[in-house]
Amino acid sequence: MELDDPAVLAEARAVFDRYEAALMANETEVLDAIFWADSRTVRFGITEILYGHDAIRAFRASVRSYAQRVQRRVHITAFGRDVACTHLEYERVGTGLVGRETKVMARIPGQGWRVVSAHVSLLAGADPGRAMQESPR
Repeated sequence: MELDDPAVLAEARAVFDRYEAALMANETEVLDAIFWADSRTVRFGITEILYGHDAIRAFRASVRSYAQRVQRRVHITAFGRDVACTHLEYERVGTGLVGRETKVMARIPGQGWRVVSAHVSLLAGADPGRAMQESPR
């Protein structure tokens, strides 16, 4: 298995960037389309636990807008041609809150790249992990 093929990393980054733009604009249809339309899709959010695309779509429909955020660090790893993980460290604008978001994406036959699992969390205000740490690559 080839790790971090540049073409696969670029494809995963394009999906990541499309998702970020849609999230900040609350473009629900785009967000729904990026997630795998399957009952096995999972999204753990800051305040919600969602199993299945229908639950994710219903949650998205209930959101009026998302807190704006600034990307602090993006890390993407590709596993072969069909699986990639994206990791985002971000800061919520005007709050100082630091969050993390991980998405597992898979190339679904006939559909292209889809998020099959996502997890979003915020660090507590006094959490020592708030300082950005460099890791060896």
